[in-house]
Amino acid sequence: MTDPATPSAQPPSSVVRLDIPGGHEVIHRDVAANGARFHIAETGDGPLVLLLHGFPQFWWTWRHQLGALADAGFRAVAMDLRGVGGSDRTPRGYDPANLALDITGVVRSLGEHDAALVGHDLGGYLAWTAAVMRPKLVRRLAVASMPHPRRWRSAMLSDVKQTTAGSYVWGFQRPWLPERQLVADDAALVGKLVREWSGPHQPDDESVETYRRAMTIPSTAHCAIEPYRWMVRSMARPDGIQFNRRMKRPVRVPTLHLHGSLDPVMRTRSAAGSGEYVEAPYRWRLFDGLGHFPQEEDPVAFSTELVNWLKDPEPDR
Repeated sequence: MTDPATPSAQPPSSVVRLDIPGGHEVIHRDVAANGARFHIAETGDGPLVLLLHGFPQFWWTWRHQLGALADAGFRAVAMDLRGVGGSDRTPRGYDPANLALDITGVVRSLGEHDAALVGHDLGGYLAWTAAVMRPKLVRRLAVASMPHPRRWRSAMLSDVKQTTAGSYVWGFQRPWLPERQLVADDAALVGKLVREWSGPHQPDDESVETYRRAMTIPSTAHCAIEPYRWMVRSMARPDGIQFNRRMKRPVRVPTLHLHGSLDPVMRTRSAAGSGEYVEAPYRWRLFDGLGHFPQEEDPVAFSTELVNWLKDPEPDR
């Protein structure tokens, strides 16, 4: 396995620089931000909506939403997070504060004063963080399948059912073995996780194969796991305690919180209390019959909810 301290070469374009459905032309390019290079996929014109993927995926999880947002009059951009997809694999920088600076740095590098952030899973965790740390750069916030970071921490430590549901996070704390397991047999575990975490609307074989290929890009498995290692190992460290305190600051932008009722890894009860950290219009939307990936399991319903909320001048209704 490639040494994780060595940034990988540019991955083959066929792995991450993909087309999106619906006949929309997507532009792939790299932008510099926060000392690293980030791959983005972009389509449409208008106010910026920046989409942030989770684990074990990359920008392509937003392929349906990119077209829907462009059709609705938005500049839709999906980025690969640090260490994943077509972005740089750096030896360090996987704590949430730095990853949030990656995101707000990309907003600035795109020439925009602010953006609506849409995050799923880890991308949602970082979207919450960016909205607290750089509120002037976040116009609106939409989070799927992830509670507020303080809510996540509390649930993982005190809710036995959530601790069990999130057992994969505890498993990531072991050195080296999780990376080897993720890439074994052409990343078969990635396909297993995507299918097990989905509801009845299972992903097709092509989607699963796409995520498996992306995980086998050298160093990706290590970089994808590192944020979760920080989230657990820092709980009793000064940096983690300080981060948890910083996240007490309320979110002061309109927030849409989306969740699948059948999500097996992030319980509805864990996510639902996040509104207490928002001092702005907050809208909770539970998708019945969907699992951890609502943006892919029912892309039409997800995109419709997101677009309607983004275009609503009074999101507190």
